[in-house]
Amino acid sequence: MAYRRAVSIADALKSSGVVTVRGWVYRKRELKDKIFLVLRDSTGILQLVFARNTEAFDVAQRLNLESSLVATGLVRDEPRAPGGKELHVQSVDWYYEGAPYPINEDAAQADSEYLLDVRHLWLRSRKMQAVLKIRHTVFGAIHEYFRSRGYYEVQGPMFITAAVEGGATLFKVPYFDDHVYLTQSSQFYLEAFIFSLEKVYTIAPSFRAEPSRTRRHLTEFWHAEAEMAWYNLDDLMKVNEELVSHIVSKVLEERLEELKLLGRKTEPLDAVKPPFHRVSYDEALNILRAKGVDIKWGDDLGSDEERVLTLQFDRPIQLYGFPEKVKAFYHRNDPQRPEVTLSVDVLAPEGYGEI
Repeated sequence: MAYRRAVSIADALKSSGVVTVRGWVYRKRELKDKIFLVLRDSTGILQLVFARNTEAFDVAQRLNLESSLVATGLVRDEPRAPGGKELHVQSVDWYYEGAPYPINEDAAQADSEYLLDVRHLWLRSRKMQAVLKIRHTVFGAIHEYFRSRGYYEVQGPMFITAAVEGGATLFKVPYFDDHVYLTQSSQFYLEAFIFSLEKVYTIAPSFRAEPSRTRRHLTEFWHAEAEMAWYNLDDLMKVNEELVSHIVSKVLEERLEELKLLGRKTEPLDAVKPPFHRVSYDEALNILRAKGVDIKWGDDLGSDEERVLTLQFDRPIQLYGFPEKVKAFYHRNDPQRPEVTLSVDVLAPEGYGEI
């Protein structure tokens, strides 16, 4: 069926007069003489009002949550409605009823296992929509930072033949008459690229065969990595704080509504600005011991130690000067102090740990 050109809900909320909108039914409430539908699209939500004894009302009665709908009506101010406006529907130009939606509000709040089983549907929720929009901004900010500073984007293979971050976390994959592994990192390939392009970066999936079910362990994640020729440790630390600050700044600039919807306080994010605190491994041990942590020189810092340490600061810290024995072979030793490496980890505040 033909219908008028529709506008986004965000544009409808700025409009007056008659407009056509399209989207999916987010909420539904029936009263004696009218039906209220909250319609959602990728830009927001809008309350639709259907009056009894109209053809549009009969359609609204049949619609389930997540039914798709194209409707035309008059935009009116209504302070109690989401966004302060509502659409009084004059005609339904197109609709599809859809099956009853299996996710109710109780399930959305309580049962994470069930939500994983219906992930393709849970992506429609406003919470997941906010997460996806923030993720979009994060990826864009990473590209923007590197490209504006003369880095070249490159890609490494997903199949590798040797470990980068330890053999215990490799995913083994049959490969014709042989076997390979899913990549843990593109680092070695980036290191080869710098002899051609000098400054390179990539954003790609990495895989770790880690069975732990915590927010700090993922079997698959997207990995932003960069390598630069001629850079020393101080140069690297400057890149770290500039990149992280740029990402946070872009999210605050573009995604305040999404952060609000997720209940994320923005005050701690406002503090994420250079310079970050630079803390040596030796200084970290002193801080941890003062907090009652039993740790000796040469021990690596686990998640518990990182949490205690980062709770002492209001922004990310750069932890550097790790002992040689707790870092991988590819880290260079400090010429002034060979027992430690020229390496750095960026740790997020609020106990989130390594970035």
